[in-house]
Amino acid sequence: MTSSKEIGKILMIDDDEDVLLAAKLLLKKHAHQVIIEKNPKKIPFLLNNDTYDVILLDMNFSKDITSGKEGFYWLSQILEKDPSAVVILITAFGDVEMAVRALKEGATDFVLKPWQNEKLLATISTAIKLNKTYKEVDKLKKAKKQLEEDINQPFKDIIGQSGSIKKVFNLIDKVAKTDANVLILGENGTGKELIARAIHQRSERHDASFVGVDMGAITESLFESELFGHKKGSFTDAKEDRPGRFEVANGGTLFLDEIGNLNMPLQSKLLTALQNREITRIGSNKPMSIDIRLVCATNMPLHEMIQENTFRQDLLYRINTVEITLPPLRDRQEDIPLLADHFLQKYSKKYRKEISGISEEAFLKLRKYSWPGNIRELQHAIERAIIMSDNAYLEPEDFFFLTQSKSGSTQEVMPSDNLNLDEVERSIIQKAIDIHDGNISKAAKELGLTRASLYRRLEKHGL
Repeated sequence: MTSSKEIGKILMIDDDEDVLLAAKLLLKKHAHQVIIEKNPKKIPFLLNNDTYDVILLDMNFSKDITSGKEGFYWLSQILEKDPSAVVILITAFGDVEMAVRALKEGATDFVLKPWQNEKLLATISTAIKLNKTYKEVDKLKKAKKQLEEDINQPFKDIIGQSGSIKKVFNLIDKVAKTDANVLILGENGTGKELIARAIHQRSERHDASFVGVDMGAITESLFESELFGHKKGSFTDAKEDRPGRFEVANGGTLFLDEIGNLNMPLQSKLLTALQNREITRIGSNKPMSIDIRLVCATNMPLHEMIQENTFRQDLLYRINTVEITLPPLRDRQEDIPLLADHFLQKYSKKYRKEISGISEEAFLKLRKYSWPGNIRELQHAIERAIIMSDNAYLEPEDFFFLTQSKSGSTQEVMPSDNLNLDEVERSIIQKAIDIHDGNISKAAKELGLTRASLYRRLEKHGL
């Protein structure tokens, strides 16, 4: 039987007002809202303006008393607007043939008038549960289809055709289907997490969880709780049992990002868990076996840190059965156009800008830049340029925040904390003018602007 207020919203359509009022009196105890309507012609309006957990639909209206013809018509109209609708047909003249036809045409169930209250409530409850099951199955089918598409399109999230990135793809292919621990090395912004996810998606564990942990963001006091979990009452803020990341990732892949930031005592605790392949929640004395595929990443020189006694050699041996080193963006410049075009499409759509592409002059500027922040920096640069641009194509002046240092290398000039675009632009223009002692021509050249463009911006910012 349906419990109190278990159902969200019910719509009932019947031309008998006494039936509608009786149903509402019964159902309002079990639903948050019950809408009743005697005119079936209002069904399209009702469906356009709201959604319902269940729809109770009379089979026969005044024009056609016993055939159910009108009921079948309105059933088809409802399902055309919402194929997942839960529709229970009601009639006083039902028979087996009509019931079978109703179910074949998409009804969830069928009840006869006069109904028994308990039976009506049970029918509604069962129909809603069945519909939830159908939706879950549909969700799983879609997830399976998406997974198959991902498998058939390897590395679709990792953009690049350069020789250096193809070597990375080759390594992923070799290591993914094994259970070997992988260490991903590379500068900030090179896409280490994307590589970790690609390894998981192509592994035998792809149906299980991928759990990522930023080791640099976990404080020493919370390390064991975050990774190994805790029991309720084991410390002041432990108000309930909580599984750790190892437990959540059991059967799947655990990705430990920024592992080089762990201090020596925490490295020791991690190593013990990996060696024993078991963890113990804080407040418990019962060890729990774990089965994970470990992928770690860092931008720090772990081999040098071993010499400096800041990273354990035995932990490094444990986590790097296979090492994958990601190339910085400056070493794969042929991929810049592909990446830039990807981000252009993404952010043009996001900010509803009709920007068709990037000019050759702008691409030249992007290629000259050293990209110390790698792909992440390129992504942010394209996003900022799209926000600032008023043109159909991105031009060099749209990347005004990229400038040439006196040593000849290109560097990004940005205030350290201020992310307000107008303030960023004003600050950079002021800095360029200061560097060139007020010479507008030199400042404009430094910024990649025409003199006219720079004058417009000076006027805009009151400089």
